[in-house]
Amino acid sequence: MDSEGQGNHLKAYGITYWTLEKQLKVKWLLNYKGGSFLLPDSEEIQRECQIRGVTFEVISNSKAEEILEMIASPSQNMEAVVLEKAPKIAVYTPKGLQPWDDAVTMVLTYAEIPYETIYDEEVLNDALLLYDWLHLHHEDFTGQYGKFYRAYRSASWYIQEKKDAEALATSLGYSKVSEEKLAVAKKIREYVIGGGFMFAMCSATDSFDIALSADGIDICEPMFDGDGSDAGYQNKIDYSKTMAFKDYLLETSPNVYEFSSIDMTRKRRIPKITDYFTLMEFSAKWDPIPAMLNQNHTALVKGFMGQTTSFTREEIKSNVLVLGENKTNGEAKYIHGIKGKGFFTFYGGHDPEDYTHKVGDPKTELDLHPTSPGYRLILNNVLFPAAKKKKQKT
Repeated sequence: MDSEGQGNHLKAYGITYWTLEKQLKVKWLLNYKGGSFLLPDSEEIQRECQIRGVTFEVISNSKAEEILEMIASPSQNMEAVVLEKAPKIAVYTPKGLQPWDDAVTMVLTYAEIPYETIYDEEVLNDALLLYDWLHLHHEDFTGQYGKFYRAYRSASWYIQEKKDAEALATSLGYSKVSEEKLAVAKKIREYVIGGGFMFAMCSATDSFDIALSADGIDICEPMFDGDGSDAGYQNKIDYSKTMAFKDYLLETSPNVYEFSSIDMTRKRRIPKITDYFTLMEFSAKWDPIPAMLNQNHTALVKGFMGQTTSFTREEIKSNVLVLGENKTNGEAKYIHGIKGKGFFTFYGGHDPEDYTHKVGDPKTELDLHPTSPGYRLILNNVLFPAAKKKKQKT
């Protein structure tokens, strides 16, 4: 899985998942040749690799033992993590077509990793208990319809999305979309606390925490929910209810395409040509979880924008781990935390291979980006629940 040895990093994850589905165990060799996978040898697996265009090397048992012995050495920042079972994956996404694509569903499809889609009704009826891993699609959990009001309030898709959301909330017994979305966010939080793995990108990251912190508070203006917001609602925000963020200030204007000070989009001073973030290095033996999530063939990853591009460092809770950052701009791009018995990862930005993905833009063709390090980070999280866990030290 290093830069020279693998022709299609993304589909290699699909091969690994496919092998796990066959009830075969796989060893993930952290920090060995870019985080390589050691699979049992069979003609069927070799043929599947050839069909999917995945580069592989056949080695003898003695060579495999030699590699594992080298990895086990205390002098090497490496570890062999056993992957035991293919996780069952759910993607939280609306039923209808939307004017934007989702990086996770695109890469799952490209890597040929199966997933099921669920939305509010399923979440509120405890369907999350059926899944090991949950991805939150580009979403607004605050009931403000993505803060698209100023630019798109006359667009047919916006009008329809608002109408559909209101009808869904009513059918589920809620008087407001914001109340229904809060109930969904709380169910997802319970899922994580109970041992689930949650991954979110773009606006699903900060809007999720904002909704939780505004429990019982009306932060929506009349164009969103038909009545005024609570007076002085900023002072009523409860940061103890959030997963990752603290001390943020909400954007009060409905005409500003921004939720809060968490997001760095408007505070960035980085030209596209130098916009990269660095993956932090962790001890594979002592901290295998962050090491697993950061496996890549490069430590320097191209930046990319989104409604929520990245996170203000000062507004991240102290018990949340920063996995990737742009230190010069004081921003975190990729963060991870533990909540109860479960885990969550937030990844800023919309599409790792489309720098300024806008509403209505065509989807990214991953055939053109089979070795994308930005997309590899998503797939690290997909395989994460398959790993036999060790206690994290930091």
